[in-house]
Amino acid sequence: MLLSAKRSTLVIVDVQERVAPAIHEAGRVLGNLRILLRAARELGVPVLITEHYPKGLGPTVAAILDEAPDAAVIEKISFASIGALPFLDRLAEGGRDQIVVAGMEAHVCVLQTALGLRMRGHDVFLVADAVSSRVPENARLAVERMRQNGVSAVTTEMVAFEWLERADTPSFKALIGLIKGKEEA
Repeated sequence: MLLSAKRSTLVIVDVQERVAPAIHEAGRVLGNLRILLRAARELGVPVLITEHYPKGLGPTVAAILDEAPDAAVIEKISFASIGALPFLDRLAEGGRDQIVVAGMEAHVCVLQTALGLRMRGHDVFLVADAVSSRVPENARLAVERMRQNGVSAVTTEMVAFEWLERADTPSFKALIGLIKGKEEA
């Protein structure tokens, strides 16, 4: 099954100021998230950003918000994003059946969000190179567990190229340098 920009919603889970500095390979994750967000903006893919207890963990990292000016930012207290009614409402409004998930921490909020979405019948795609945890083993096992439970593991490039579909479009020209690392994310 291929991803389609017309059927996808991008969900960025809890990439927050007080969490991000402690995440293993945070620079890699943030760079890939910015590519995903720029591709989503270029191709009209709606974006939902969650913030877990922002009073304590801070807001979403500014670089992420800068790439997603039209994203819905949803506060939550439950680890799984589906525990926040505004999240479910926004997801339902979009009417899209493919949910692309990325963020922090892989073994807590990302895992519970992805598995919760699967339990609700969504096709869930975990962007494995755009998630991490403080401890690498936690992230590795979380990705493995999600895959065992029907979540498709993909990479940032897989998402971007599947959303693009073709190389002869203005969107391809707008994104190829970023995807291939020739311009800064």
